[in-house]
Amino acid sequence: MSAQLISILVLVVIFALATTRSINMGALAFAGAFLVGTLAGGLDTDGIFAGFPGDIFVVLVGVTYLFAIARSNGTTDWLVAAAVRLVGGRIALIPWVMFVVTGALTAIGAVSPAACAIVAPIALGFAARYKISPLLMGAMVVHGAQGGGFSPISVYGSIVNGIVDRNHIAGNPLVLFLASLFMNLAIAAVLFVVLGGTKLRRRQLVTAGAPTSDEETDEEPLPHEQRIPLDGPKIATLAGLVALVVGTLVFDLDPGLTAITVAVLLSVVWPKTSRSAVGEITWPTVLLICGVLTYVAVLKEIGTIDYVGNGVSNVGIPLLAALLLCYIGGIVSAFASSVGLMGALIPLAVPFLALGTIGPVGMIAALAVSATMVDVSPFSTNGALVLANAKDVDRDKFFKQLLVYGALVVAVVPLIAWLVFVVPGWG
Repeated sequence: MSAQLISILVLVVIFALATTRSINMGALAFAGAFLVGTLAGGLDTDGIFAGFPGDIFVVLVGVTYLFAIARSNGTTDWLVAAAVRLVGGRIALIPWVMFVVTGALTAIGAVSPAACAIVAPIALGFAARYKISPLLMGAMVVHGAQGGGFSPISVYGSIVNGIVDRNHIAGNPLVLFLASLFMNLAIAAVLFVVLGGTKLRRRQLVTAGAPTSDEETDEEPLPHEQRIPLDGPKIATLAGLVALVVGTLVFDLDPGLTAITVAVLLSVVWPKTSRSAVGEITWPTVLLICGVLTYVAVLKEIGTIDYVGNGVSNVGIPLLAALLLCYIGGIVSAFASSVGLMGALIPLAVPFLALGTIGPVGMIAALAVSATMVDVSPFSTNGALVLANAKDVDRDKFFKQLLVYGALVVAVVPLIAWLVFVVPGWG
């Protein structure tokens, strides 16, 4: 049996054991990376550790550390109260505020994980406080980030359009952007309805002593939102969050390193409110994500990803090959870098695009949507940030919810993208 087939079988075993024996999947994946890499793939220790996602490790630790401090000193409570005032107490608008904010950030140049790292802790803090589905809030953040992620000036859009140009494929940056925006907007609207967003219309914060009209008798008013005063730690933390936004968006600094630096500075000045923050870093989530991504890197190193991709590209029916590539994009991207995967998928599509039976514009749009909408998976950076920042939830249960939702996206979105963009022959 080839090393590629062995690695796929081991991946199935990892999923099965994690599901049935309640073992941290990251620990299983590290063991799998070691066994498959050394025994089947011929990799040494350096080769295995080369795939360790150090950047994602620092993002998860740095962001959760910083927002643990923000929770401890009351900054997140202040931000939540400010968000409530911003929308006039209409809680139903908050999920859409999060969608728009993350979409705007990625559209003007933020990488998707950076935008999610900034917004997800605030969104999920709000969800915990006002009993809104954390899956709804987390998904709105991720889909918002991906909705704006392919604008012509965005990081994702620039990279994909550059790949298209280098492979001499006829592309359309505007169609790529709008395809991702409307697909993510559509799925966000569906989630809003399915996960109880419409019921939030009956819940509105009212100030103490405010008059109640006859139309308000069917509403479910929540307790009066007290105005939270700003003090030194909160002001400094807000300044740190601004520094995080400016550093990542304007100066292209690493969001994880920036966040952990801000957290350390706050800890030095106010050690009392920061003392418990390190313990609130979600270490099981860090182990989970880093282990799985290390195993996926081993799969790539021993040729499993290319093995599967080449098998698809040899399919004799172009439309079927296009559909299979969309599904590979969705499945693999749930565990790996979406943009990195695009760099592999687009060249694989070149042979049958050259036949003229598949429209290149539609094919690129379908691949982009298929490979990025699954980023709500708990194994992707964005999904991991959502999982890490969820509060007052059963983390194992929430992990399974994200996993099930990610699986549904993988099962449905590539097919829809194929039907909408590929079958009509856009190009």
